Amino acid sequence: MSPERTVTWRLLNLELGLEEPESVLRERACRELGLEPEELRGFRFARKTLDARDRRRGRAPRFVVHTDLILAAGCETPRLARAVRSGRVIAAPAAGSLEADSVHDSLAGGGRAVVVGCGPAGVFAALPLALAGLRVTLVERGSRLERRSRDLVRFHRTRVPDPESNLLFGEGGAGTYSDGKLATRVDDALEVPILEELVAAGAPAEILYDSRAHIGTDRLHTLLPRLRGRLEACGVEFGWNARFEGLVADEGGGARRVRAVTTSVGELPCDVLVLATGHSARDTWAALVEQGLPIEAKPFQLGVRVEHPQELIDEARYGSDATLRRLGAASYNLVCKAGEGLAAAHSFCMCPGGRIVASVNEPGLLCTNGMSNSAHSSAWANAAIVTTFGPREFGGGPLAGVEFQRRLEERFFEAGGGDYTAPVQRVGDFLDARASEGDLRTSYPFGVLPARIDELLGEDARRILARALRRFDRHLPGFAGPRGLLVGVETRSSGPVRVRRERATGRVEGFRNLLWVGEGAGFAGGIMSAALDGARGALSLLRAGVRG
Repeated sequence: MSPERTVTWRLLNLELGLEEPESVLRERACRELGLEPEELRGFRFARKTLDARDRRRGRAPRFVVHTDLILAAGCETPRLARAVRSGRVIAAPAAGSLEADSVHDSLAGGGRAVVVGCGPAGVFAALPLALAGLRVTLVERGSRLERRSRDLVRFHRTRVPDPESNLLFGEGGAGTYSDGKLATRVDDALEVPILEELVAAGAPAEILYDSRAHIGTDRLHTLLPRLRGRLEACGVEFGWNARFEGLVADEGGGARRVRAVTTSVGELPCDVLVLATGHSARDTWAALVEQGLPIEAKPFQLGVRVEHPQELIDEARYGSDATLRRLGAASYNLVCKAGEGLAAAHSFCMCPGGRIVASVNEPGLLCTNGMSNSAHSSAWANAAIVTTFGPREFGGGPLAGVEFQRRLEERFFEAGGGDYTAPVQRVGDFLDARASEGDLRTSYPFGVLPARIDELLGEDARRILARALRRFDRHLPGFAGPRGLLVGVETRSSGPVRVRRERATGRVEGFRNLLWVGEGAGFAGGIMSAALDGARGALSLLRAGVRG
């Protein structure tokens, strides 16, 4: 008997009260579309978002939910037809797959693939290649998670960073020590299979539809070894503490072909090479510029961490609404559009109930970031407040942005006393251009030292961020008040370089068998966007094949 043909419709904008169980939505969706519950072949959430925009006008906060209804092909009702005509119901986008729908003849027999970097881009590039039958070796300059955690404890005890195993390098990449946010600004068919892999490895099922989806550092540390096991079961071999050093490529006429990569532990031959090096492998960028890869400077985001008591953010977002407060630590997403002759600025990587960390891999440099566990139980809320600088501000050479970052990070390191103590300044003092005094406690583990962050940033960044902070205070009263602290600097929100890639295949221009994916390539900015770029690149390569 042939399987029943089905169709999936997406019903948009069902409302759910904050205290209502999710189970009521199935009946509510059927009633709205004139369906009997037994007609459903499947029902799932596609998107769930908190909407509290009209709270001050008296409208109760609520969740807005998109739901997918799976029906037998040909199942129709008048209400469903009207909802389709009005746009309230749309055909649900088809989910993608991490298994290639076709493999080019040049790779159909397998072959050796080397993937450099064990962050989300590298992991989700390695998986499709392995599923297609390639023999995949995934090399990472840092350590597997168990040892990486010990290396970080040593850094916090000695204030001496390990340049290879730290908050930026090691299993899981820089996102391992973050909030584990999974939100993207794109609608990509590969999101579902990637999220399903994370759920299978132990992430909460809610990440499949929650617009505020996050995993948390603690859960990531449980999830990553399981994800490693999934790749190993597919045949992926891992090489830890193996720093990429360069390419071995045929230099004949036309496009170059990579035959092997050189690493700190020896040479690895390959038929396919995927670079997934992350946003902080500056020595890798320099080596690849020397080898003639088409790398260009691109704009990147810089700014500072802003930290408040979590109770201040809760009060600004929820007020006295007890129902809202049961949702847990409040978060925010703030944007100040360009105007008055100044560039835009926005909040980034907001960590409710989190803490600020020293996101460094080189001695003598200081950069901050934020992280939080799944329960968001810290008494502090922090976020990056950033603006965008580009070649106009720092020059046009391929590594000009890297040098600009270094100078800022050196300046802040020295202002903090040269031992990873961080400069700090009250938001109000930053706005009034004066030094801060008194109680300046923060969540930052190495301690803080009062400093003129307004001067350290430079005049252009100071003016942009000052305008943004004043705007943000209108949305969240107290944001620019005396309880807000700036801790800095933050320069690693995005990378300052981009490699030129072929649009159709994703291959690096001038190469037959080289992919470069993720944040280090300049095509992603976060866990999910990096994972998507890695998976998309691998699947494109499998379809397009390797040039002979």
